[in-house]
Amino acid sequence: MDPVRLLFERYTGQSVRSFEELPSSGSNRRYFRITGDDITLIGARGTSVPENIAFWKMATHFREKGLNVPKVLAHDDAFTCYLQEDLGNDTLFSLVAEGREKGAYSPAEKALIVKAIRALPKIQFEGADGLDFSVCFPQPEFDERMISFDQNYFKYCFLKATGLEFSEIELDKDFKTMSDVLMKSMSDTFLYRDFQARNVMIKYGEPYFIDFQGGRKGPIYYDVASFIWQAKAAYSEAFKMELIDAYLDALKAYLPDITKNEFMKALRHFVLFRTLQVLGAYGFRGYFEKKPHFLQSVPFAMENLRRLLKKPFTEYPYLTKLLDELTKMKQFSDLNQERGLEVDIFSFAYKKGIPNDASGNGGGYVFDCRGLENPGKYEHYKHFTGMDPEVIKFMEDDGGVLKFLDHAYELVDAHVQRFIERKFTHLMVSFGCTGGQHRSVYCAEHLADHLAHKFSIKVRITHRELEIEKEL
Repeated sequence: MDPVRLLFERYTGQSVRSFEELPSSGSNRRYFRITGDDITLIGARGTSVPENIAFWKMATHFREKGLNVPKVLAHDDAFTCYLQEDLGNDTLFSLVAEGREKGAYSPAEKALIVKAIRALPKIQFEGADGLDFSVCFPQPEFDERMISFDQNYFKYCFLKATGLEFSEIELDKDFKTMSDVLMKSMSDTFLYRDFQARNVMIKYGEPYFIDFQGGRKGPIYYDVASFIWQAKAAYSEAFKMELIDAYLDALKAYLPDITKNEFMKALRHFVLFRTLQVLGAYGFRGYFEKKPHFLQSVPFAMENLRRLLKKPFTEYPYLTKLLDELTKMKQFSDLNQERGLEVDIFSFAYKKGIPNDASGNGGGYVFDCRGLENPGKYEHYKHFTGMDPEVIKFMEDDGGVLKFLDHAYELVDAHVQRFIERKFTHLMVSFGCTGGQHRSVYCAEHLADHLAHKFSIKVRITHRELEIEKEL
């Protein structure tokens, strides 16, 4: 008889009425929902006894601390399997699936995600209080060796598999510098290690934590990076900042003096490190274990890298250059284009004609800004553009542009949402005025910023008459 079935019958004194294997992730553990006469439990079977023991002891400790984790109930003599409380089927990942697919999360979905990140400091600090870290598997704390393992995971399981040529000596120099930077943030807190939406259950509207058997002592930043920059989550930049603010607000109960600026400086390095580790995992599971669904997440991780590298890491010059080349490789840029909507926003002068749509898609919006108050008719503003503070103040003091843009936002938002759902890849929006210098530029800039913060899409701006192009 299966040892999990046997353990269930021995623990409950009931016969097994149903035995359902649950979907597994990337690990070798297998989970089963087992139902008897009047009880349902989750059975786990793992090939690593030390890992099973680590989960059991940490779960017991966390329950004693009043943390939301499943209650562990029984294990076999050899510790190859154990039983735990059944928390149901609702993972945070499944409950926000609609928003993830659409590219924009609803208020209710956002509230659940915020609630999960707000709960993180409690397990990091209260979970660490009195925890015997020696039970952690495979090691008790985050250290230089762990950093090196994950860096090499990226190098050998992903980077080399791409065929991109690089200098291992130069790369290792930057890897050593990164290790030194990360270790400066070491603290006596619990590092969950795999804190992501699939490992958060929602029961009675509250987050419960599972699959923390890889946890150990370590810095708080790693888990924040894992959760907010989880590849397929594709949170907008604005929502990422909202989540960071929610985490920092909850963190005040434990670190009242930490500043947002100080936090963000350290977090940035962990986001990069975690992204490299994730790519290593995708490479290993996809290229070597031949599990192609892991490779489907690569474009999302690449997009995280692209956004991160907009501000280069001066501490790691060679790594930054190498990663920039990596994100521009055809196999990744093509994948990115296939999956995502790109919005081109133009400012222009009507006297020179409406901009051409180079994509060949046609359609989109053209907004006429000539009904707005024109700063260009005043000598003082003639040498400024719609990106300069003087023109911005002029436009906003008048107020007409704000109502104008509210209507534009409503129209374009609906179009973007529908295009994402229908897997379309291109939308064009143009703003025209008399000279293409003030009003149209102001409106194009503000719409671009609005879309980049609300949706996880690529936004390009072209100020045609100013000969300026940029990407958000």
